Amino acid sequence: MEKKVAEKKKFLVEVAWETCNQVGGIYTVIRTKVPSMVEKWGDDYLLLGPYFPQTAAAEFEALPVTDDSPVGRAILTMRAMGYQVHYGNWLITGKPKIVLFDIASIYDQVDEIKGKIWDNHKISTLGVEELVNQTIALGELIRIFLTQFATENKSKKDIVVHFHEWMASTCLPDLKKDKVKVSTVFTTHATMLGRYLAGNVPNFYDVLDSFNWHKEAVHYGIEAQASFERAAAQKADVLTTVSDITAKECVAFLGRIPELILPNGLNIQRFAAMHEHQNLHSLYKKRISDFVMGHFFQNQAFDLDQTLYLFTSGRFEYSNKGYDITLDALEILNRKMKESGSKKTVIMFFITKQPYHSIDPEVLHSRAVLDEIRENCQAIQKEVGDKLFEAAASSNDLQLPDLNQFVDEYWRLRLRRTVQTWKTNARPKVVTHLLKQEDDIIRNLHRTQLLNNADDKVKVVYHPDFIVSTNPLFGLDYGQFVRGCHLGVFPSYYEPWGYTPLECMARGVPTVTSDLSGFGDYMMQIMRDYEQWGVSVVNRKTQNYQEAAEQLANMLFKFTQQTQRDRITQRNRVESIADTFDWSNLRGYYDTAHELAVLKKRK
Repeated sequence: MEKKVAEKKKFLVEVAWETCNQVGGIYTVIRTKVPSMVEKWGDDYLLLGPYFPQTAAAEFEALPVTDDSPVGRAILTMRAMGYQVHYGNWLITGKPKIVLFDIASIYDQVDEIKGKIWDNHKISTLGVEELVNQTIALGELIRIFLTQFATENKSKKDIVVHFHEWMASTCLPDLKKDKVKVSTVFTTHATMLGRYLAGNVPNFYDVLDSFNWHKEAVHYGIEAQASFERAAAQKADVLTTVSDITAKECVAFLGRIPELILPNGLNIQRFAAMHEHQNLHSLYKKRISDFVMGHFFQNQAFDLDQTLYLFTSGRFEYSNKGYDITLDALEILNRKMKESGSKKTVIMFFITKQPYHSIDPEVLHSRAVLDEIRENCQAIQKEVGDKLFEAAASSNDLQLPDLNQFVDEYWRLRLRRTVQTWKTNARPKVVTHLLKQEDDIIRNLHRTQLLNNADDKVKVVYHPDFIVSTNPLFGLDYGQFVRGCHLGVFPSYYEPWGYTPLECMARGVPTVTSDLSGFGDYMMQIMRDYEQWGVSVVNRKTQNYQEAAEQLANMLFKFTQQTQRDRITQRNRVESIADTFDWSNLRGYYDTAHELAVLKKRK
């Protein structure tokens, strides 16, 4: 009888530039996935990344290093070699073990490392930007660590190393060349060339097969980045990406078909009571309404109960993120609402990051004066309330007394003067900050004349900074702001995955996406009736720009016609399917990639 061989245990290492270092979307991927990974792997899980003192101070807790484990011995060996290696917990849910490498401790060797990269892999790194030099230095430290770790492991466990993006993967070709005993997975979350070309080449997806990757990389000045990305994709045991859309880019630019698609998820926070997310929506909507009153009511008052808050957000990629088509759709929506005699008002927030000098002092001042008006009203309210109670208790008739007689002349005059100084004939500002220079959003708003005119049914607030809880205009963090809105609008042209619409779903907020975003494409694959669940998908694959803008405008117009009951029902439905994207359900894709990498390595 054949003896069954016991399966060897595995050890998983995940490597990312954004480990304990928030730059963009990959930070969200790694951070939100950690609890699910720790649940599966326990102590056989480790994260690697760069050490930056400022971010580490907030998110990293050092632990003592001992020589009783392969990881500890590898760290101690590197420290003996003169490299600064930090070991501890990442202070997020799950508290995973993490190793951070101080790039400065090897930076004087960068030119020598670059020479070896050219000799071994013919990747040109002459005259590259500082960031590329940093990734090369990090890559060498990771190579040394993994080589030492694999040696210390003595084949006791199958080591799987999962690299995210080219910035963490400059050492992957050397690991392959040196035959280091690790199985490798490489995930590209967005190809370098795809991001550049999509924003500059019309009908990018139609001509995807026609590009010469090296020629285009040289043209855009990203030869080193694209070469590292391609080399990592070619040398990894398993290549993965985040959507079917990006898989096509992998074939065109990286020269390899991905073995697996790894859709992104979130930690979906479930509420014990169904109505709780509705209560939070009302609470945070009230905070947004406070801003809207301060920003608009000094010139234009409208019914807040008939006002809808829409938003879009993300990095400033005007065409890729769909800001262009959103603005043009808003112009059409404004016209449709006027023609239909709609009683609704739409406030559209653009939340992105652009260079600015400061928050506009006039915007801050308006908000501050509104706060003073509120304080005056609260003082009058208390005074009237106390005196009304006394009058009612002592009165012999049942008539309501004249409330004006209960207000002191001081408060009456103070309130009148405060309101008078606040009111203005000036049109409400479109931009909340003083931008360093005019950009495409501003130019589009001037072209379409969506400038917060009194008769506009669609008003625009352009906030060129990400929203954090210390923001004096809203006093909300981003997640709270999302909950307070009615609809998220993300009709992206280039979006390998798309966390922004997923973040809406996780908070029970309906969303608009596109079939050129990985998220939108995935929704269309897994749900036929996705529209019933609060997800609208703009067709950007087969429609031209103007047709897609018209379709988006019609979606938004239809949304404005919903009743409050309709919107509550829709939010409940969105919230109820959010579990689909919880990491506990999506981790299985990663598990498959890691199993496949080990199997391929054994062959």
